[in-house]
Amino acid sequence: MKFNSLVVCLLLAVVLVLAPTSGFADDSADLKPFAEAHVVLQLSDQEREAVVLDVANNLIKHYGGPDLVDIEIITFGPGVRLLFAGNDSEQRIASLVENGVRFYVCKNTLTSMEEKNGLPIKLNPHAIPVQTGVARIIDKVVEGYTLVRP
Repeated sequence: MKFNSLVVCLLLAVVLVLAPTSGFADDSADLKPFAEAHVVLQLSDQEREAVVLDVANNLIKHYGGPDLVDIEIITFGPGVRLLFAGNDSEQRIASLVENGVRFYVCKNTLTSMEEKNGLPIKLNPHAIPVQTGVARIIDKVVEGYTLVRP
């Protein structure tokens, strides 16, 4: 009986130690295991919205399909407006999401905008909030993603 309890405890300890490296962690590279390139597109200027979306689309075409390139579009500052509900680019965003592109929005920027305007901001349902957009970019670059600022 004691032996069985000891074995169970040891197995549990092994699982807990290995969990962060065995796929339990949030690892974006696991989403696209065949990707030849991992790219972060920075959008911090509202005027560059169309260019960023064009670059994402062109990368998918260049690499031969959405499974062969991993793309994150990270917005902060005025660039967050791309991910406001009702933005003219909603259909393009939805199409890119269908092709595996992920869209992140900076919560720090949103908070500042809400405080300034006194109104809550409604987001595109595809927007993934992160606390700090710039920190997300830094983390992805450290992971080996290529940063592109169109």
